[in-house]
Amino acid sequence: MNDKVQHSDLQSSVYNQLRLAGKLTDAVIVAEGVEFQVHKIILCNCIPYFCDLFTQWCSLDQEVFHIPGISAEIMQLILEYVYTNSLTVTESNAQELLLAANQLNASEVVHACCIFLEGLISPNNFIAIWRYTTTVCPLPMLHFKIYCYILQHFEEVALSDEFLQLSAEEFAHIIEADNLIVRNESTVFEAVMRWTSHAPEERETHLATLLSKVRLRLLDADYFRDHFLPNVLVEGQSYSVFCDVARTITEMVTNKPHLAGKRNTVGRPRLPTGILLAIGGWSGGNPINGIEAYDVRADCWINITNNTERPRAYHGTAFLNGYVYCIGGFDRLEHFSNVRRFDPITGNWHEVAPMYYQRCYVSVTVLNGCIYAMGGYDGHMRLSTAEYYRPEINQWSLIAPMHEQRSDASCTSLNNKIYICGGFNGHDCLQTAEYYSPETNQWTMITPMNSRRSGIGVMAYAGHVYAVGGFDGNSRLSSAEAYNPDTNLWTNVASMITTRSNFGIEVVEDRLFVVGGFNGFTTSYAVECYDATTNEWFMVCGIGIFRSALSCCVISGIPNMADYVVPRDTLPQLPAMEEEEEEEQNEMESGDSLNE
Repeated sequence: MNDKVQHSDLQSSVYNQLRLAGKLTDAVIVAEGVEFQVHKIILCNCIPYFCDLFTQWCSLDQEVFHIPGISAEIMQLILEYVYTNSLTVTESNAQELLLAANQLNASEVVHACCIFLEGLISPNNFIAIWRYTTTVCPLPMLHFKIYCYILQHFEEVALSDEFLQLSAEEFAHIIEADNLIVRNESTVFEAVMRWTSHAPEERETHLATLLSKVRLRLLDADYFRDHFLPNVLVEGQSYSVFCDVARTITEMVTNKPHLAGKRNTVGRPRLPTGILLAIGGWSGGNPINGIEAYDVRADCWINITNNTERPRAYHGTAFLNGYVYCIGGFDRLEHFSNVRRFDPITGNWHEVAPMYYQRCYVSVTVLNGCIYAMGGYDGHMRLSTAEYYRPEINQWSLIAPMHEQRSDASCTSLNNKIYICGGFNGHDCLQTAEYYSPETNQWTMITPMNSRRSGIGVMAYAGHVYAVGGFDGNSRLSSAEAYNPDTNLWTNVASMITTRSNFGIEVVEDRLFVVGGFNGFTTSYAVECYDATTNEWFMVCGIGIFRSALSCCVISGIPNMADYVVPRDTLPQLPAMEEEEEEEQNEMESGDSLNE
């Protein structure tokens, strides 16, 4: 392979020297009056336009060819690419080069320009590039990527000056999308009002249509009353908007659940910013390979198990650079050192480099683009060793060992440090905790937790390290505590609703979720979440597979997020206004209730 590359480079160098010397050339390309001596066969081999030009559109003995619409500077760049296989794309020439490459059907140059422009997209220039891809140089794929960028970065885009240049049709197309990424629906409403007030005389006629795209049922009740109603009802909007507002008020008053469907989007949840995955674990006396995905916006789990993947429990997971890594674990027969990588776009699993040590009950986290695996049990002893994985070179490297042997501990990263808490050393459930600094390759002990905790869940959240649940040597715990790295102190916070150890733990959309586990009597379906702003735990939809010894991670930023959520068109349908009265009558006659 290397010989071929070198031979190809040598040929390119020779051909280019001949071109620059004007030797063996058989054609002249003219752009803006500037002549370029070329070899027909070289151009034909690289760019289809020139092949057609030389063989079909002109006589075979023609030597001079005028190329309209392309500047001499851009033609020079294209010819350099043809002869040297190198291309200089800059912010100043990218759009002109792309237009010329599209005209010449130079697909590789088009691709290079698209990648360059895609990298330039920001909230301050997306409109210019987006419009360019539709009006000046039609490029559906780049246009779609810019559309996806707008959806994924809407909160930033909606605050930019560029956003105000959107047309009503473009704006409506954006905010009606299920995969518009916003943490709160109020962002969409405020964007509508900002866009409208930029040019009120001409834009107020579009307000009713735009407001119909806002998911009214997803607005916080206080926000709805204090901000939405004064802006909409006082403005005297159309009857359709008024009906949606009236319906939403009724739902809030009667405490009806979220209902949505194709025809009625008033309560149709948008796609979440991240998907919580629950992977593997122990269920029914055996390790499993089950994977479930939690749609936090719809409060629902879907099963995405790949039955070809090997079962494992007491493992760790991490999401890094678009891939999910499954690390270590146990399948009843073997303690794993191997690492499996899942591509959520293709759905395929692949083996990557194994760890130095077999690690069951391993603690795993991500820091600075690397995956760290610490402690665990190798089938013979509890480990204090630790190592990290660099995906760009597919290699594990050892780091300094911990002060304690820890299996069944848990870890997280915060402020460029890795914190690991609790666990089991072969004799005792541990109360100790320590942190690792990659700059010094050293572990430092911190203040012990308030409770001994093995089978613990640890997660960075709200600027603190949370230690949740676990086993203290006598019983499973529901208690939780938070460590403040500034004060080196642990503070008790609200206890979970259920006791549990060996559960999954993650943060999704500013809430801390705990999934499954063992409650002291049985493996659990139960899932609950914690809100640091209120210091409260809430039960949410349970997993479909009861299990402990599972691991969780959150995936985000992938183009097929919709594959991991409940299809929005299959959610329960909100009755049309004229159908509501009849349905309520039927419910009363049958004794059924929406709240049952």
